[in-house]
Amino acid sequence: MNALVEAVGSFALTRWVSRKSRSEFERWQAAALRRFLDRDLPRAPFYGKAPARLCDLPVTDKALLMARFEDFNIHGLTATEAWAALAREGRAGSLTVGASTGTSGNRGLFVISEPEKYRWLGAILAKAAHDLVWRGMRVAVILPQNNGLYDSARKSKLIKLAFFDLTLGPERWRQTLETFDPTVIIAPPKILRRFAAEDFRLRPKRIFSAAETLDPVDRPAIEAFFKLPLDQIYMATEGLFAVTCRHGGLHLAEDSVFFEFEPAGDGLVTPLVTAFRRRTQIMARYRMNDLLRLSDQPCRCGSPLRCVDEIVGRMDDVFRLASANGPILVTPDVLRNAVLKADRRIDDFRLIQTAPDAIELRLPPTLSVEAAAAAHQAVHMLLEARKASVTVTLIRATLPLETSRKLRRVECRLARAP
Repeated sequence: MNALVEAVGSFALTRWVSRKSRSEFERWQAAALRRFLDRDLPRAPFYGKAPARLCDLPVTDKALLMARFEDFNIHGLTATEAWAALAREGRAGSLTVGASTGTSGNRGLFVISEPEKYRWLGAILAKAAHDLVWRGMRVAVILPQNNGLYDSARKSKLIKLAFFDLTLGPERWRQTLETFDPTVIIAPPKILRRFAAEDFRLRPKRIFSAAETLDPVDRPAIEAFFKLPLDQIYMATEGLFAVTCRHGGLHLAEDSVFFEFEPAGDGLVTPLVTAFRRRTQIMARYRMNDLLRLSDQPCRCGSPLRCVDEIVGRMDDVFRLASANGPILVTPDVLRNAVLKADRRIDDFRLIQTAPDAIELRLPPTLSVEAAAAAHQAVHMLLEARKASVTVTLIRATLPLETSRKLRRVECRLARAP
């Protein structure tokens, strides 16, 4: 019963907040943030006391969190204990432990309580499917690893949830998925595209891209196959950050997270997040590695929550190049657009920085010679215009479906600075 109360309460709060004006919402958010700073944050040993202002706190990141994991959660659970719990089906007493897939080479841990799990469930249902939940839902979650968060959904009588292990490949569970006949599908865009390419027998009412960057080239193919708009769930180890509304706006979860933004150039920002509704593992002024393009327009749905125009990629995948004018950075969206705009026949590629002065452009052998040459030239001209000292090599090779790692069409493989 307590779990149900948490879920319903969170659902109701999320819907109630979404009806406020922006000024009303900001007053509510400021009060909620202040309660968090006074009541919850001091319980984590890393902080110990309430700050006068949020900006008085230090900026944190994954490296610091993992090095001092026990100081950021109120139970003193160490990273070693958390990894051991993860091996025991993700349980540490009454706590749930989860981890990221480690796309960038270092996995992150999180720990949450049972009430937080159900608050998460209520919030995501209110944002993603408030109009479907009362009719009963069959939700297919297709991700590289199961997550203790989803256990809360399995205990609801209104939701049937099935997890499909992406790492096994869709051929292993195609029949099971089609028999389950999901009304909601949550999956990486590369898998949604595979469903279209192989004509899976599916008829969902809603589809969500999750766990990977949604590139513009993927959306038309997915929407044409399902005859539905493709929505997004922007969620990471660190929490739920944004969900698409029914009008197509990707709204930041400002009702549970306070966002600060650091400029990253070319109109992009990286977020610092303070999760003011989390009480077990404290996350305050935590620097994310994502590159976002914020919208400057309110959404037609009337929600006070700000929108993101595009999740561009990760700071890890910004190309770092030498040039005649000194070191330069080229963001994933600029590189991706150069390839895709070169020829409309291009619908998949890999652009990889393999050395400080070397880039590989990989295109499938089925693409015409003319289209491949146009893409190669487009990348070369883009970097030449920036006076970059780099060689771009065109490689014709099959681009297989990789189920063991996230798809990164633009990828920097240089060692990161410590």
